[in-house]
Parts: sequence; structure tokens; C-alpha cells
Amino acid sequence: MSLGSQVYARMLAGTVLGVALASTAACTSERLVRGECSTYNGADVCTWGRMSGGTLVAFGATVPIKSIEAAPSEMPMVWPPKADLALNMPGAVDSAVGFKNMNIFWEPHGHPPGPYLTPHFDIHFNNISAAEVAKVDCADSTKPSVLPAGYELPDVAIPQLGTLVGLCVPGMGMHSLPGAELRSASLFEKTMIAGYYHRAPIFLEPMIARATLLARRSFTLPIPGVAGEPAGVMLPATFEAQYDSTAQAYQFTFKMPVKS
Repeated sequence: MSLGSQVYARMLAGTVLGVALASTAACTSERLVRGECSTYNGADVCTWGRMSGGTLVAFGATVPIKSIEAAPSEMPMVWPPKADLALNMPGAVDSAVGFKNMNIFWEPHGHPPGPYLTPHFDIHFNNISAAEVAKVDCADSTKPSVLPAGYELPDVAIPQLGTLVGLCVPGMGMHSLPGAELRSASLFEKTMIAGYYHRAPIFLEPMIARATLLARRSFTLPIPGVAGEPAGVMLPATFEAQYDSTAQAYQFTFKMPVKS
């Protein structure tokens, strides 16, 4: 049994994600819906969703710590970048909230601007199809008219590549980041990015330093208030990176708003 299958089995048993949640009013049973798994740096990374009846309550990915530890210290520079891992989300996630796939990019030396020049992972959860992601060429430099509060879309000069308007990267999109973080003199540890193309939001991205993940501690990130989501796309309420010491894996979990 592969590590990914073992983690899935634990999830189904309720020891990683919990399949029975007690509330003040009643007990609500949850079930796991599987997405795709693929080997990444020697360990299986898997996507999934959690359903309560016919309602999606959370979605995300299981990322074993082995895949973080085994990330190569050097990689050839490729432009446009190519995702190191691409997985579809379960169909139930796509149909319920519009998030279709996940891409992971490993940055062994980080990238400009300054706070992000540290080894880290870019983990894109896209609300457009893989074919549409591949068509993002940054030829359209039009920025969205409204950004989340406190966020900016910087124009960043990259040696030998020129200026990336709105920090637009082919095969990804424009990257809006917290303004205070952009101007920080310190290296970042973790942040949530809102991504755009053709003025529309197309991804959420937990961007996390390798050192932060190797600390093996759970943490949360706020979800920015993104305006103008396409029809059929629903923003999650929270993001949690939950570390399970027994499974030796993170659960990157987007939780959906609780309906009253």
C-alpha cells in the first residue's frame, strides 16, 4: 500500500480529517471524496473533498512531509515555469465550488521580490481548467479594478526577463500580495496569494517557505476578500495547514463557510 493510500485509509477512518463531527445540536457524518494522487519527491500527494450529505464542507490536498524534505536543492531555470505536480480536484469539488485543479511549483532559491527570495512552494488551487491555465501567456496586462483590502499587484523587474506586469507568470497568472509583506525587510514564512488573469480571479495560492513546513507545526492563513469571482466559484472561509505527526503529512484544508 502506497503512502498516499495509507493516508486516504486514515482519512476514511477519521483519524486525520475526522468523519464524525459533534455539534451542539447534533452529530453530522461526513464522507471523503477522492481526487487524484501522484508521486511527488518520492511520496504520494492527493487531492480530496469532504461532504456532509450533499454539501461540500472542505477541500484540499494531502502532502506528506517526505515530499517536502526531498525537494531538490537545485533545479534548472525554465521559462515559462512548468508545474512540478498537477492534480485535478474531485468532480464534487469542482461542481460545488468551482475549484478544478491544483499545481505545485518548487522554488529552490525563491524568486523576486525580496521577501520571497527563500526556498518555498507555490501551491495553486485554480478555478479554471488545466487547458485554460496553459493558455495564460501574460499577453493581457490589464489588471483587475478591485483587489482584496491591503493587497497589491506589483510590477516586478526580473533580470534577463524584463518587467512582469502585475507579477504575471505564464502558466500561472498575476499574483496579488499583501502590500505590507511586499515592503518587508524580512523573508516571508507563509502567505495567501490571490491570482488573476483577464482581470478575473483564477486562483488562490498558499505560498509557504520550506523551513515553515519542516517545522511540522499546524498553522492557518486568512482568505483575502476576492471580488468578482466567476459564476459557480465560491470562496472558502478559512485555510488550515494541519500537520499529522502519525501520518507524517500535512492536510492543506480550505474550509467552506458554514451555512446558517
